[in-house]
Amino acid sequence: MNQAKQLVSEQRTFFYTGQTKNVEYRIHALQQLRVGIEKYQQRILDALRADLNKSEAEGYGSEIRIVLGELDFALEHLEEWATPKSVPTAAAIPDGVSTIYAEPYGVALIIAPWNYPFQLAFGPLIGAIAAGNCAVIKPSELTPTVSHLINDLIQDVFPREYIAVMEGEVETSTELLNEHFDYIFFTGSTGVGRVVMKAAAEHLTPVTLELGGKSPVIVHKDADLKLTAQRVVRGKYLNAGQTCVAPDYLFVHEQVHDALIALIQEEIQDKFGNDVMKNSDFPHIVNARNFDRVSRFLEDGKALIGGRSERDQLLIEPTVLGDVDWSSAIMQEEIFGPILPVMTYQDLNPVLDEIVRRPKPLALYLFTQDEQLQEQVLNQVSFGGGCINDTLSHMTSHYLPFGGVGESGMGSYHGQQSFDVFSHHKSIMKRSE
Repeated sequence: MNQAKQLVSEQRTFFYTGQTKNVEYRIHALQQLRVGIEKYQQRILDALRADLNKSEAEGYGSEIRIVLGELDFALEHLEEWATPKSVPTAAAIPDGVSTIYAEPYGVALIIAPWNYPFQLAFGPLIGAIAAGNCAVIKPSELTPTVSHLINDLIQDVFPREYIAVMEGEVETSTELLNEHFDYIFFTGSTGVGRVVMKAAAEHLTPVTLELGGKSPVIVHKDADLKLTAQRVVRGKYLNAGQTCVAPDYLFVHEQVHDALIALIQEEIQDKFGNDVMKNSDFPHIVNARNFDRVSRFLEDGKALIGGRSERDQLLIEPTVLGDVDWSSAIMQEEIFGPILPVMTYQDLNPVLDEIVRRPKPLALYLFTQDEQLQEQVLNQVSFGGGCINDTLSHMTSHYLPFGGVGESGMGSYHGQQSFDVFSHHKSIMKRSE
C-alpha cells in the first residue's frame, strides 16, 4: 500500500469514529492550530524569507495575519454555523418541519501553491477543520523551506489520522489525486486545475478550484490619480507580482495616462527606494524557470518605469511597460511577476467588449467616481470579484466569498464560505405521523 492510500485509509477510519463531527472537538482543534502558528511564527517568517525573500512585515501581513484573522472569525462563529437551520415549509405540507444540516464531507485534500505557501495552505484548512473533516495537505515543492515548516507544524499539533501533510514533487500530487478523497481544494494554475478536475471526476469528487487569469485595472479620467497610483502599486508589486489577484494589465484613459505614470513612478520610489535592485526586502521570483518566463515579457514593449532584471538574484524590478496591445505576448498569459503592461483608451466600450471575449478574470479593479460607469462595468463583465477604487482588499474581508468563475476557478471560500464549501448541506423534512 503506497503512502497516500495508507494515509487516506487511516483518516477515513478516524473520520468514521465521529469525533470530528463534535463541534467542541473542532473548536479545540482550531484553538490548538492557533497556538501552533504562534509557536512557529518566527520559523514561518524565516521560511518565507528563505523561499521568496519576503520581509518579516510582508510575510506577517500577507500570510500569518490573514490566517489568524480567519481562525479567530471561525472560532467566533463556528457554533452558529454548525447549528441546524430551520427554514420555512411549503404551505402544501402544513404538518412539515424543514431543517438544513451542515455535515462534513469526510477526508479532504488541500493542494497549496507556492506564491503564498503558508496562507493558501492554512486558509482552506481552517474551513476543513471547522466543517468537521479530516484533511491531507500537499504543500508546493517550489517553496521547500515552507513545505518542511508546514509539515513540522502540523505534526506538532495534530495526529496524522486527523490532519497530515504529504511533501514531494509532482509524483506525490499524482499519487494523492489517484486516491478517493471526499473533497479536493486546489489553488494554482488553470492548466493544473484541469488535471485536478479530471482526476476528481474519476471518483465524482467535488472540487473547489482557485485559479487565476489576467485581472484588468481600468482607470477612468475622473479617478483620484494619486490614490490610484498608491493602490495599483501596492496591489501589483506585493510579492513581486506573484499574486493570483494582482493587477495584470492596466487600461487608463488617455487624458490622464502621463500623469498616472508619473505618480506610479513616485509611488514605486517611495515604497521600494530609488534603486529596487539594491532593496534587500523586495521579493524575488520563485525560481529560475519562472524568472526566465517572466523576464521575457520585458521585450514586449517599452519600459516606462523600471525594466531591469538580475537572473542570479531572481530579481525583476517593478516595471511598467508601454507600447503594448492585445496581440502582444505579454497579453496572452497571466504574468505573475512585477511587470505591468499599460494601454490607453478614449472609449471604454471596445475595451470592455475585448475583456468579455477573453477568459473570465479572477479579479477586476475599476477606478472612477462615475456610478453609472461602475454599474456598466459590473453588469457587463463577469469576473470572480474585485474592487472599485482599490485593489486586493476584497479578498481580505471575512464577509466576502473569494473565488473565480470560468477559467479563473469554481467555488469560493473565506469566512462562513470556508465552512460552507467543506460542508454538505443536508435537507430534512420531518412530518407528524
